[in-house]
Parts: sequence; structure tokens; C-alpha cells
Amino acid sequence: MAQPKDKEFYERLGVESSANADEIKKAYRKMAIRFHPDKNPDNPEAADKFKEISEAYEVLSDTKKRDLYDKYGKEGLQEGGFHAGNASDLFSQFFGFGGGGRQGPPQGEDIVHPVNCTLEELYKGKSVKMGVTRDVICSKCTGTGSLRAGATSTCATCKGRGARIALRQFGPGMMQQMQIPCGDCNGTGEKIADADRCTECKGKKVVKEKKVLEVHIDKGMKHGQKITFTGESDQAPGTEPGDIIFVVQQKEHATFKRQDTDLSMEHTIPLIEALTGTKFTVTHLDGRTLVVSTGPGDVLTPGEVRAISGEGMPTYKRPFEKGDLLVKFNIVFPEPGKFTPQQAALLERILPPRNPLPAVVSDDAEEVTLASTAYKPDARKGQRNRGEAYSDDRMHDDDDEEDDGRQGGPGVNCRQQ
Repeated sequence: MAQPKDKEFYERLGVESSANADEIKKAYRKMAIRFHPDKNPDNPEAADKFKEISEAYEVLSDTKKRDLYDKYGKEGLQEGGFHAGNASDLFSQFFGFGGGGRQGPPQGEDIVHPVNCTLEELYKGKSVKMGVTRDVICSKCTGTGSLRAGATSTCATCKGRGARIALRQFGPGMMQQMQIPCGDCNGTGEKIADADRCTECKGKKVVKEKKVLEVHIDKGMKHGQKITFTGESDQAPGTEPGDIIFVVQQKEHATFKRQDTDLSMEHTIPLIEALTGTKFTVTHLDGRTLVVSTGPGDVLTPGEVRAISGEGMPTYKRPFEKGDLLVKFNIVFPEPGKFTPQQAALLERILPPRNPLPAVVSDDAEEVTLASTAYKPDARKGQRNRGEAYSDDRMHDDDDEEDDGRQGGPGVNCRQQ
């Protein structure tokens, strides 16, 4: 067999130029599932890879096109060549989603596992080994359920459908038709005599397998982000295995809160530091100690937020790009009566002047003094609500007395059963 002029399409699918149709089909199936855009929504490189392997498969799966490609390379395919929009159509036809295309096997269900991560682990990244138990095709019977050819027969009860129709009565003279799994074949549509069943899988066609998967948590990953192991879910005869998907679950942190790539925290300081400058330390997620300070005379106000540039979370896939660390300041004021008259006078000379009184004060104005109180607006609001509830109860009591002896009136209580 002469060597083809161009081997690029074979390299895209990872096959030799001598590969037969089945080998090419198998390689495309594996790579198409792995790089499909629906499975890689945040990876534009995967979308480009998907188009490349689809273009290669469209040519190599067609005998005439492959012959032209082997003899003349891509130049021989210029007329009516592959377009990027064909990739999804080709995938749909291959796996049986499109009309009139080749029907592929159905895909099994995905298995989803949570992966609990601390904020430190999402900052630094980590690898964790996860043990999973899944169904795999029995190697002894290769998924037939029996060791003897022809031992499998169609279930006579369900006629191979794996389900049967049953009638259920749900009211006087009312019947419901419903489909239930066939009990004779356990929903498989096939029956195997006990003597012919595989001794390894007991006729179930699959056996349990324990497998350890190494899950890589990259720096900057977020809560809810998915890590997919393509085709590693349960196997079943005639079915394409689904995926095992690990979902990142971020734990709460005692100091920091995450806001995309920014981190935020609160720090409480006394009034003297708010007025004259503050200096404190913060232990970061990677163990570093940050010495944080403001300049002398840099005044901080209650609730003010300052930013430390570049000390936030790393950006996913670009770990050297980091957000900011945001610090919200809570300020503790001196307790009442803390200052002596002499100290208060000294503060008067240091601090900015008071707001002046209005120029004109009427003769009948009264002078009053503010005093400390335990009043809290929320508490008063609660008392007011309780008073309204008390009034409502009394009103209902009066209504009950008026409705006494009636049947089906407003006093009837209805409860959902």
C-alpha cells in the first residue's frame, strides 16, 4: 500500500494511515465525546479541536474522499470541502441525534460527586484521589451474561421490550394505564437459563469495579465548577459510558469571603488608629504574613473599604493574575465618660472645629440634653408587630363568639391533607 501524500488527518484522529474503517470510527467517537463544545463550554481550544477531528473524520470515513486525500492531499479536496458548521451535524449523525444519519449507541447516565475544598486549597491548588465504584462489562462473558452461544432468549412476557403495560385503579370506575419494568427479565428484555448464566456476573452482564481517579483542583477554581472524566461512568452492553463529574464545593472561611477573584475581610480598630494611622498583620491563604498599614494622618471612617492590589484569588488558568484583597474597617469609639474635661478640651484644640449653631435662635427655644438609652429600632419594631398581632387575636376571638353555632362559616379551619 502506497504511503499517503498527507498524514495530517490521520494524526488528528491519532491513527495510522493503514487504519481500517472501524479503527477510524472508534478513534473519532472517543475524541468527539472528549472535545465536544457542550462538555467544554469554557474552553475555546476544545471547540477548535472538535472542528479539526470532525473535518478529518468526514474525509477518512468516506472511501472516495480518503482515496483523493491519500493521493493528492488537502489540495484534492478543495472542491466542496469541509466547513466549520458541518462539525455539529456530523457529530449528531454519528451519535444518532440528526435525521437520516448513522445511529450511534445511547449514552449512559453521568455520575456526579462533590469535592469539598477549603479556600486555601482553591488558592493554592491541590490533587485528591477519589475512589469510585462503577459497573464494567464482564470480561468473562464479554457482556452477554452467558458462557454459551445462543443461551440468551427473548423474554416471552414483554416480547423483548423490557417493560409491560399494567392497569391501576385510582378511583371508582377510573383506570390508569402505565408502563412498568418486566419482572420476569428484570427489565432487560432477555432471559438466560440459570444453568447457562455466567459464573462471574451471574447473568447481569456487568460487574462492580473500584477505581481511583486523581482529581486536580487548579488554582482559582470556583464553587460549583465541574471536573469531568469522560467515559468513566457505568458501562452497559450497547451503551456509550457516561462521564464521572466532580463538582467543587467551597467551604466557608473564618476570615475571608470570596467575590469572584477578589477576597474581602473585616478588621476592627480603635478610634486612635482610625485618626492617626494603623498597622496590623494578616495571615494569607498560602501562609504568608502581610503587614498592612496606612500612612500617618490617613483617617479611616466607619465602614470604609480599602484595597490591597494583587492579594486576591488567582484567576483560573491564569494563576499569576490575581484580584484584590478588600478590607472593611470597623471602628471602636471610646466608652461614654471616658474623657475628663481637660482631655476633652485638648481634643477641641486638636480636632477640626465644631459645627456652629444657627445665627438666630428664638427666645422660646428650650435646651435639652441627650442621655444614654438601650433603645434599638429593631426591638421597637418587634414590639409594634406583637401589639398588632395581639389586636388581631382579639378581633378573631370576637368573630368566633359571633360565629358560634354556625356551620361552614368563616371560623372553619382548612388544613391540607
